[in-house]
Amino acid sequence: MIDTDSGFVTVLSKRAEAAGWLLRTSGGAVPPDQLVAMKLNALLVDPAVLGDEAWRYLDRVCSLLPDLGVVVCTGRSTVAQRVRGLRLGVDDWISKPAHPEEAIARIEAVTRRHRRGRHEVESAPVLAGELEIRPDRFQAFVGGDSLDLTRREFELLHLLVGTQGQVLERETIYQRVWGYAMAHGDRSVDVFIRKLRQKLEKRSPEWEYIHTHFGVGYRFDPEPSADAAPTAPAKRAAGDKSSQVVHKSFTAA
Repeated sequence: MIDTDSGFVTVLSKRAEAAGWLLRTSGGAVPPDQLVAMKLNALLVDPAVLGDEAWRYLDRVCSLLPDLGVVVCTGRSTVAQRVRGLRLGVDDWISKPAHPEEAIARIEAVTRRHRRGRHEVESAPVLAGELEIRPDRFQAFVGGDSLDLTRREFELLHLLVGTQGQVLERETIYQRVWGYAMAHGDRSVDVFIRKLRQKLEKRSPEWEYIHTHFGVGYRFDPEPSADAAPTAPAKRAAGDKSSQVVHKSFTAA
């Protein structure tokens, strides 16, 4: 909870403790990478505490942590402000003075929706190129054969597949998969990308899945490999063309 309203913070902390929650409070903005490391279910924030940086902060948090339930609890606000917050990714907006029980109930509802949606998405098989990604088994398959991914390799693949077509920075990948900020010079992401590519190439050599954006990060986009053998129709077309050339030459002779 990011709030400086001592009375509200004190009462809400007691209610949260009674409900068995682990509640952490801060009187200022907590860097998004630290929020990732905390592995939170929800964030309750009063934008008034953040001042001019409030909108930028909310945008950054909602973009970096899409699975985090974000609830704004603040004083007087306009319709335009509430709409802007919800469009940025805020899940709910409560006006102060707010009853702690209502705040608790709204946080529970937001968390429940995120959990339900995450379970539905994560349990469904995903097809990409020749791959079948099975979140329920923490594994990926090609033609029924397992890639024998480790848990970390699967989490990396699952993240990339879930953001297909987008370029993810190394720092973002590290925060989302490892759960905390990447230290300067850490090459863990590159090492695991290399391992993942090797396993993909072994089972699906005619496809390219992970593309490097030098100096930035990686993008997942299944594409037939440039080195892949031509398909049967392509071979037939090439053969027909050769026959035509031979036929013309013979006629000319």
